[in-house]
Parts: sequence; C-alpha cells; structure tokens
Amino acid sequence: MVIAAFATVLLIAGCSEDNNSAVVQPSPEVTAIPGASTAPDKTAGIQPTPDTPVSPSAAPTASPDTAMNDDPLARQIAGMTLEAKIGQMLLVGIDGTKLDESAKRMISKDEVGGIILYKDNIQNLKSMVALINDLKKSNIGNTVPLFMSVDQEGGKVSRMPAEYTAIPSNAKVGISGNADSAGMMGRLLAREVLSAGFNMDFAPVLDINSNPDNPVIGERSFGSNADIVTRLGIAEMKGMSEEGAIPVIKHFPGHGDTSVDSHLELPVVNKTAAQLAKLEWLPFQAAIQEHADAVMVAHILYPKLDPEKPASLSKTIIGNLLRGQMGFDGVVITDDLTMGAITEHYTLPAAAIDTVLAGSDVLLIAHEYANEQMVRKALINGVKKGKIPESRIDESVYRILALKEQYHLSDKPLPVPDLTALNNDIKAWLQTIKK
Repeated sequence: MVIAAFATVLLIAGCSEDNNSAVVQPSPEVTAIPGASTAPDKTAGIQPTPDTPVSPSAAPTASPDTAMNDDPLARQIAGMTLEAKIGQMLLVGIDGTKLDESAKRMISKDEVGGIILYKDNIQNLKSMVALINDLKKSNIGNTVPLFMSVDQEGGKVSRMPAEYTAIPSNAKVGISGNADSAGMMGRLLAREVLSAGFNMDFAPVLDINSNPDNPVIGERSFGSNADIVTRLGIAEMKGMSEEGAIPVIKHFPGHGDTSVDSHLELPVVNKTAAQLAKLEWLPFQAAIQEHADAVMVAHILYPKLDPEKPASLSKTIIGNLLRGQMGFDGVVITDDLTMGAITEHYTLPAAAIDTVLAGSDVLLIAHEYANEQMVRKALINGVKKGKIPESRIDESVYRILALKEQYHLSDKPLPVPDLTALNNDIKAWLQTIKK
C-alpha cells in the first residue's frame, strides 16, 4: 500500500533501554569493524536453499497509482524544504524533566519528526503530562504533528510513573501461551501511553530468547520458541494498534541470540540466512504479513549476510531482505544511533548516511543536542553533495507522513488523566494471567 503510494513521490523529487552516551565526534572516515572479514553467505532469502542468492538490488517500487495532483501527501512533500523533510526523519531524546532551549530548537527550528522520553525524563504523572504538552506546544508552528514515543514494554522496561499500575514482563505473560492475554496487554499498554499524550510505543519485542547468556533481552521476550513469540507478539501488536497507539516491532533481524549488550558494543551473530529463517525471522515475517506499521532495526553484525555493516546500516538487510524479500513497506526506525555498537566503530555522520542509503526512514538519536545537530547536518550535506538522492529522502518522508495520517496524530495538549478505570482494568487483567 505505502510502497505503491511513495513511488509517486519519486516523480516529484529532484530496544530501547536508557544509554547515557557521550557526544560523538565527527570524522570523515568510518573505522573498520573487528571480526567483519568473514565471507558473506549467499542465502538471504526468506525460504533459503543453498542456491538462493542475496538479491543485488534494493526493494522494488511499484509504478505510481495516481498523479501527484491527486495525492495530497505527494503535494505536501513537494512543498517542503529539504531541511523540513530531513527533520521528519529525526526522532530525538531530550535532557531533563522540563522543556529546555535545546528541545525547543530541535522542534521549532529543526522541525524534528518525533521525541522519545526515557526514565530520566519522567518524575510523576503531572510533570510527565506537562512536559509532553510543552513539547507539543513547541511544534505549533509546524504543520506535521510529532511522534511522541516511549519504550513501554512492561516488566523492567517500563517508563510510566508510579501512578500507573505496573504491567509485567512479556516473559510472565508468555508462560500462559495465551494470545488473548497478550492482546489485552497490548490494549492496556496503548491506553497507558495514550493517556499521557504519547502516540508511539516501541513494543512489542519479537526477539526469541534463545540464548541464556543474553544480557539485554531475557524476560523482555515472550519465550524461547518461535511459536510463542509469534502468536503473542502479533496479538500484542494488534491490540496496541486497535487501541490507537502506533506499535513498533523490534529488534529486527532478531536480538535473542546475542551475548553482548549493543548499548555498549557491537554484537556479532554468525548465523546463516538458512538458520535465521528457521527461528529469528519467523515472528517478524508473520508481523509483516499482519501489516506491521513500523519496525526497529538492531545494531547487530551478521557477517554471513553482510560482512561489513551491522543490520541497522546494511542495504543488504534493510533494502534487500526486509523491504525486498519480506515485502515490508512501512516505517523503518533505527535503534539509538548513539549506542556503543555504533559509536565504537563509526562516526555518527557516516552511520547516518549509511542507514538512510540502506533504507531506514527514521533515525533515533536518543542523547545530546549536539548529536542531533551532527546527524541533521550530515544528511543535508549528503543530499546537497549528491551522496543521497533527494528521492531517497522523499520515500522516507512519504512513509512517515502516511503513518502519522493513518493514526490521526495531533499535537493537541491533554489534561492530567484520571487513571482509576485504567488501573482497575490492569488489576483485573493481572488476575487472569496469574491463573
């Protein structure tokens, strides 16, 4: 649907957990990734055989269904400046619990497309709602509403303040194997985030917890087999979407079989496409078939798929596999580009250009105003100097605007909610999963 639509735009063109990363210093060169010399496995198909090659081209685009004059989103993009379009591709974190000058500048001047709040931004219900309202008010001069996003998974990755009844981890819900319980979990998570003024939740986790030494997934997964994770993850995704919050499935192509925390260093998974297709990819393929809206791509190196670049920067994995072979036409979001998995091996400007060329739509920059400035400048200069075709930017902006329109996003402020009914519903649901 979106692929066919954004082809029109071509005609008009010329995980996550808190990580207090330092500002990344720019450099023109990309440093080599240790251990990345293994020859690629030529089996990146969804149903791989030894003779299935990796497609050499990026995801195909359909012929345009309508002329630009009949497509309001295409007309809107045609009227946007390059700077405004690139702003839509940035989803940024802010400092503190109150609106500061850096946040104001990123929203009003740089026209960033979205904000993510972390635990350090949230004190209590009243201050959280006030902050979200202030962020939205800062966007009043822009025509496109903000993605207001949060990592609200349940369990240890919960950002909502103490006024909300706690929702347990995916693992606790997964013990029952009950998809209806997971669907209700999705609806309750959506009600939580929407009540505060958020509109996007980085959930559900579709990683399969197949490695007991995994330091970052664990109880965040519904279980250790593909059936449980697929059934319950899709149920949660649908429940969240039906309630009106944008779900973001994560962490493609699968973070379950890692023994390194990507917040600190780059994990390497030496699996072939044939192995990945039998386990890690199954929940993501199923979610795509169920019309997933958005997917977060992980910072993991798969040498047998792409020996040089981690998934989040890889055209082989994003463009050829996710978009081309799996047919995903929604919004691709990077995991936080200020995580150690990226900053220990790449400069931030180089990583930003690589991920856009690979097919990412939204770049998550969770920490530091200086990092947002660095990425924004790199992308603007990348287009102006011919490194990035402006048509590539237009494709992403079309997908972003289409998703915002689909969910009827608004920057309208909200009052501090009465949580009585929601908390009672969470408590009632908790009783059902304890049985």
